[in-house]
Amino acid sequence: MRVMEETVTAEPVLPPAPGAEQYRALDFANSAIAMPGGRFLDLLGTPAATNQWLTEHDLAPTGAGLQETCAAQLRTLREQIRALLASRVDGHPAPPSALAAVNGALSRAPAASLLHWGPTRGLFRADSHPITQIVDHALAALADNAADLLTGPDAERLAACGSSPCTRYLLRHGRRQWCSTRCGDRVRAARAYARRTRLESH
Repeated sequence: MRVMEETVTAEPVLPPAPGAEQYRALDFANSAIAMPGGRFLDLLGTPAATNQWLTEHDLAPTGAGLQETCAAQLRTLREQIRALLASRVDGHPAPPSALAAVNGALSRAPAASLLHWGPTRGLFRADSHPITQIVDHALAALADNAADLLTGPDAERLAACGSSPCTRYLLRHGRRQWCSTRCGDRVRAARAYARRTRLESH
């Protein structure tokens, strides 16, 4: 898919979908945004954009220096989490590859930082590669949050946005089936147009 960088400034990004405030993993899954007219916005499309998203979600410091390999790992996990959300919403068995990816991410973060020694600092604790540690922590945290969402009581409220071409997920409140006011307006406008067309054809 082609990243539409210009949409960042030309059109405001949609507000978080219902439930994204409670579950970072839901906001993470929704960071690839399909928009009308065949346009697409990927909030993890570049290393800088990925770093910004992680910073905004308290998963990385500003200017952590993420590379494309890091961004690619996060985009891959996002697609696997989306596959699990889709299987849950549609009532299908979870794809084994998605389960393996999420379980792999869960085991990425070490339980404790390692012990090191340096001539000036003496003994200290740190990971041997700070950027790797940041990415591993982010992957593990997002996978853990996704697992909580998919296995907890809120899983019953998971839904896909009912407004085409939107591909975002949300937690339903009542009968609401769309992720934002804009998507809801699009559904209502389409229904009104369909009704009007039916009446005019009779």
